[in-house]
Amino acid sequence: MSVQGRLYRLSRLAAPLCLLCLLLLALDQLFPPPPLTARAASGKAAPFAQVVLARDGSLLRAFPDERHIWRYPVSLSDVSPLYLQALITYEDRYFYAHPGVNPAALCRAAWQWLSSHRIVSGGSTLTMQVARLLEPHPRTLAGKLRQMLRALQLERRHSKDEILGYYLNHAPMGGVLEGVEAASRGYFGKPSRQLSHAEAALLAVLPQSPSRLRPDRYRERAQRARDKLLARMAGCWPAASIREAETEPVYALQLSSPLRAPLLAERLHRESAAGRIRTTIDMQMQATVEELVLSRVQQLPPRVSMAALVMALPGGEVRAYVGSADFADQNRFSHVDMVRARRSPGSTLKPFLYGMALDDGLIHSESLLADVPRSFGGYQPGNFQQSFNGPVSVSEALTRSLNVPAVEVLDRLGPARFAAGLRQGGLRLTLPDGAEPNLALILGGAATSLEELTGAYSALARDGVALKPRLLPDAPPVERRMLSAGAAYIIRDILESGGVMDKGLGTRPGARQGVAWKTGTSFGFRDAWSIGVSDSYCIGVWVGRPDGTPNPGFFGANVAAPLLLDLFHALDPAPPAPRRPPPTVSRAEICWPLGLVAAGPKDPACIERRSAWLLHNTAPPTFPDPLYQGRLRFSYYVSAAGLRLGPDCGEAGMRLVQALRWPALLEPWLAPERRHKTMPPPWDPRCSEAESGQALVISGLHDGTVLRRAGDGAAPLVELRARGASGEVFWLLDGKLAAQTEADAAWLLRFTETGPHVLTAVSGQGAFQRISVVVQ
Repeated sequence: MSVQGRLYRLSRLAAPLCLLCLLLLALDQLFPPPPLTARAASGKAAPFAQVVLARDGSLLRAFPDERHIWRYPVSLSDVSPLYLQALITYEDRYFYAHPGVNPAALCRAAWQWLSSHRIVSGGSTLTMQVARLLEPHPRTLAGKLRQMLRALQLERRHSKDEILGYYLNHAPMGGVLEGVEAASRGYFGKPSRQLSHAEAALLAVLPQSPSRLRPDRYRERAQRARDKLLARMAGCWPAASIREAETEPVYALQLSSPLRAPLLAERLHRESAAGRIRTTIDMQMQATVEELVLSRVQQLPPRVSMAALVMALPGGEVRAYVGSADFADQNRFSHVDMVRARRSPGSTLKPFLYGMALDDGLIHSESLLADVPRSFGGYQPGNFQQSFNGPVSVSEALTRSLNVPAVEVLDRLGPARFAAGLRQGGLRLTLPDGAEPNLALILGGAATSLEELTGAYSALARDGVALKPRLLPDAPPVERRMLSAGAAYIIRDILESGGVMDKGLGTRPGARQGVAWKTGTSFGFRDAWSIGVSDSYCIGVWVGRPDGTPNPGFFGANVAAPLLLDLFHALDPAPPAPRRPPPTVSRAEICWPLGLVAAGPKDPACIERRSAWLLHNTAPPTFPDPLYQGRLRFSYYVSAAGLRLGPDCGEAGMRLVQALRWPALLEPWLAPERRHKTMPPPWDPRCSEAESGQALVISGLHDGTVLRRAGDGAAPLVELRARGASGEVFWLLDGKLAAQTEADAAWLLRFTETGPHVLTAVSGQGAFQRISVVVQ
């Protein structure tokens, strides 16, 4: 036949072949296979079970998919090579060579079926199994043909790794488990990248008959199937490894989902649709914190819960997150996340108040403050123990968490300025509806969360820059300036050791380990707080009832602080590194009562010397005294005999004396020797001022009175008045506030305890009288 004839015959054959190819391509486009992200049987996307992981990949908590199937996403690179080798050898050793269908395997399966009249092997490739997972069909010849066509389509559209990756994530592994990662964690309690030879072989054979070979139910069957595959791995794995794997018993854990940081996982589950959420949680640290919290809460009454947050510094990664004390105890409101709940912070805001006052040049670390009964425009704060201490420094007021001095400083700083500064640092305050920032802020008159409060305290260890706690490793850091570096250093030093005056005394537990910490208790004992910071961690603790029920006797120092210090001992045992103050911070000797820097060793203005931290070498003076119109300096004349003279009783040669006085509000709290240092000499008898009595006099009792119980044992009852006072009068019994009356109003006092008592009446202008009585 001529060449032209042969070409003609070939062209007649090529035309139908081209048409057939075009038809197949058209059918392929018209009837594409299901995408590798869906199951055609349901017609819906089949999302993965969501897993929340610790920073090292350990499983914290898992959530099933919409069909309640546990399927944890995993990539080829995250699976043990042992499993991949066993799977390819057992299921499809020519996987990377065939186009989706292995003709030799199909012919072998057909011959085995014809010769033995039963199915010996299916001849399916991994691609064909993926096609069946995507589009389930009956085990018939038509179904097998459709499966083969779908496999060819899949190979044309996807890479081998994509097809294999789908199989790894969707292969049935028994019960509600799908995919090698879910099976590895469910049966062995570890990720698939850590599988041993024996475990890899077992999981490779499991999808062939997942119900019959489940290792948690049918160990003998599972072991026989596993050993059969191990025999096939000769030449692929070392003989010693195979022998060792054959001796390893088949085991399986009881199927259960781990629960570490469960409320954090639930929070992230609601916020993200990602299949794998890797957090910043340290698994070991999380377990330690959960155990310490659980051991503490078991000593507390029912329905009391605890929360703790551990944030690593300087980056702000959250290493432990305990939103409730016991996730299994519904009586303790286990599903309420108290890390995020907004509650009254009590006194935990005081460090930021004093820090802002330092930055605004209002105080230094030893500024003189008055811890006395006072009224601030009708607002009358009291201390936790209902007692007062008289003159205190800023350091003492902060470490002892005194309320009246804090309100005085806030009154000078301004509540709006304070709230704005906190907000700038990332600490948002929630006020009651319609309320504006007021003096009650510093005593817990607003709400915030443990998460924000812990983030704010990080500023004390980060040169005044607060860091928002980071839950995800790829979350960008959110930094906000709360204080200057100098103010942060001073406040941290005060909270660590009580300030310069108390340093080295070792009176505060935190001083021994470089921990600066503060407690707080909200009104009515509803919330107990303790927040602390070291070089490595910032830790926050909350204790209370999530429903807001009061817990009388629960306050930060006795229920929250012990757990906080336990956490620091367990998580941060290393001794602190020495710190140097920033250039803006210096030490100086200052003088009370003026609060100024001492002019020298014999400065007459120094009634009392104190060592203070100064910011920018500035020593702000003591706040102006309301009674003396702000003047703590005064002058008077004395005679040659040393007696005090006035305008109506002067004499030749009298001498002018420049003197100091304590703020009038503090005089009732001064010990006699302290008051004597600033008291002018007695008046000359010739002066009319000498006849002027004390402005305030207690009537109803006299100094030295002895009271006796009545014949029936009833406690003595007396009616008291403060004569000569104006405005409000504060009555203190043995140093504690007992009553508050209007000037000249009667107060009935019943002495219920025998023994000596000290009774003090103080007017709002600072006038006072103190008497001693004895009850028998």
